[in-house]
Amino acid sequence: MFAVRGRFLIARNVLKCWALVAVVGVVLGAAGWKLGGYRVSILFAGAVVLLAAAIYAYADRIVMGMLGARELVQGEAPALHSTVERLASAAGVVKPKLYVLPDSYPRALSSGRGAGGGSGIAVSVGLMGVASPAELEGIVAHELAHIRHRDVLLQTVVVVLAMSVVELSRVGGALQRALLFVLAPLAASFVHLMLSPKREYAADRAAAELCSSPHGLADALLRLEQAMQLVPFEASPATEPLYTMNPFAEKGLGALFDSHPPIGERVKRLRELDPDWRARLAA
Repeated sequence: MFAVRGRFLIARNVLKCWALVAVVGVVLGAAGWKLGGYRVSILFAGAVVLLAAAIYAYADRIVMGMLGARELVQGEAPALHSTVERLASAAGVVKPKLYVLPDSYPRALSSGRGAGGGSGIAVSVGLMGVASPAELEGIVAHELAHIRHRDVLLQTVVVVLAMSVVELSRVGGALQRALLFVLAPLAASFVHLMLSPKREYAADRAAAELCSSPHGLADALLRLEQAMQLVPFEASPATEPLYTMNPFAEKGLGALFDSHPPIGERVKRLRELDPDWRARLAA
């Protein structure tokens, strides 16, 4: 059952990526035709193909560079590397590169192509400092599930395009705020059109299977939710789909780009995967 569901998720995400490239190519090709005939049309469509190829080849490095992450060498965190290698083997994916985000806000994310390689997982210094081994394992397993399902490919493409749309507001000079007022909802609508919150539930279930327990991830989600209220965090809200949970306050631009289901519902579903946990805890 899980294998069938996993293949369906992979096929859906790959088809969405192809559809996205095709639609953008057709739109820009049509614009080029109006501007200068078939030569300009071919030029615009070719640019879309080259851009798609570049994002596919360098997806993880593009996103990690945008976020200021650096590669985490094995000597800095041997236990974490060992955990990632073990879980990646269990998930049937090539071990992703590990990156570190040099800030105190507890967060994690993944980006890249998918199970065959070219993907990366980033964890913050803050997360490594506060998460227990079981919680960190649950978060890593969740991100590996996104990689296995190719969610990571679709999320990376969507985030790169959404960030590009939002950044266009900067060319407005004095009109920057007005442009942002128009472009941010447009980018957010694109994010919600392409990404379903159900992908998080599927990744949570897969993570519970990889860890043979849902409680490490459930505890980690609760810890991250508490951290959001204590530690300030600033970044482009367009990056929200990449994270294990929404790290932005649910107001302003952060609310527009929220593509994650409620933490309470995710924790509830995870606990239900092991309905006898309270009885065992009491004993």
